[in-house]
Amino acid sequence: MPSPQASIVLVVDDDSDICVALEMILQYEGFQVWTASNGKQALQRLDHEEEHGLRPNLILSDVKMPEMDGLSLLEALQERPDCPPVIMVSGHADVATAVDAVKRGAVDFIEKPLDQNRVLVCIQHALRQTELRAENKGLRRQLESSWELIGHSAAMRALVEKVQLAAASDVPILITGENGTGKEVVARNLHLSGPRSGGAFVAVNCAAIPSELIESELFGHEKGSFTGAHDRRIGHFEAANGGTLFLDEIGDMPLAAQAKVLRALETREVTRVGGSQAIQVDIRVVAATNADLAAAVEEKSFRMDLFYRLNVVALRVPALRERPEDIPDLAHHFLGVIARRAGRRERGIDPAALEFLKAQEFPGNVRQLRNVLEAAHVFSEGAIGKTDLEHILAEGPGMSAALPQANVAGENPFDAETFEEFKNQSEALFFRLKLEGNQGNVKRTAEELGMQRSHLYKKLDRYGLK
Repeated sequence: MPSPQASIVLVVDDDSDICVALEMILQYEGFQVWTASNGKQALQRLDHEEEHGLRPNLILSDVKMPEMDGLSLLEALQERPDCPPVIMVSGHADVATAVDAVKRGAVDFIEKPLDQNRVLVCIQHALRQTELRAENKGLRRQLESSWELIGHSAAMRALVEKVQLAAASDVPILITGENGTGKEVVARNLHLSGPRSGGAFVAVNCAAIPSELIESELFGHEKGSFTGAHDRRIGHFEAANGGTLFLDEIGDMPLAAQAKVLRALETREVTRVGGSQAIQVDIRVVAATNADLAAAVEEKSFRMDLFYRLNVVALRVPALRERPEDIPDLAHHFLGVIARRAGRRERGIDPAALEFLKAQEFPGNVRQLRNVLEAAHVFSEGAIGKTDLEHILAEGPGMSAALPQANVAGENPFDAETFEEFKNQSEALFFRLKLEGNQGNVKRTAEELGMQRSHLYKKLDRYGLK
């Protein structure tokens, strides 16, 4: 909330005694006070002060006034950008009018005769609400900037243009691209740029859900519907109602679940496990995969009808090696984000280091680039140089810098102080090396290890390797 010393209140009332009384009360509390005798004078005062870069933090206006009353003033203010909060002041006979004014945009109303405490409480509350709205806008802008599509290459310009066009529609979208290219970033841009931006964005990693639980996760379940269902639970489809449901790694969804997802998309309703009531859902579906779904359809591992249902609009995210000219922009963006989250001063980066990054293949794509820069931000003392990056990229076989390090203490398991630490470090190192050997491909790693992908995902989450 703005401090009273920094807050300006415009009092609009044709009763000079009320203006003087309010001016004295508010000035005593530290507010700066402007006055006007009607709506017309209030607008003139606003125009005059705005020429000098000044705006009130709040307007306190009577309802009945000559020349231009409070309701007309309110309507005129609503047409102006960044309208300050307006509190209406009314006599007993005008309460209904004041309530109507609140419906039209006023934040509150105060009934005459004025009570000093009531006036101050209303003003402080209105200023606090204004500050909270400003904070929310700032946080929203910050959130949106963290999902910004970075790059000026022809490939990225084409993708951004398609995203903007597709966002305005409500049809299903299928995003394809290699691991680490930023498919979820594209999905969030579609959500934030579309008419459902005010709704929820629910992301579901289809590959990380065990096949026996996927129906419950997607559609929810009723209490007692199966062992362990101690309470009713809504699924991801319901949670995304009014917003966007992002089905990541859709190519890894079991066939049985694919049929139920297709039905939900076509009927726009779901039924919880153990329930009988159909629940209407209004969602926009965006799916993503790094697999060739057309080939999966030929192999009978993905339903043809679901493929065509999802593939109404197809967006391909280019690999980083296809757009090396975007690497400097990405590097500066990531270094800014990393510094803000760490609460540290942003590291600069030498031109030679940027040229070195542009020459790399980056099989882990944008995700690998970010991880390399995070490591450089930790270990470099000043601006990040080419030598810093060479050391980081040379630490392991090919993909070592593309994957986060295991979240366990120590580099060598044999340095562990307890057997439990030794087991954890050994297991983390084992999974990390296997994942690197498969260039970060979780599906291929799981097949090589003879594990269910859902179980492997849990291990990767546990050790910070995902």
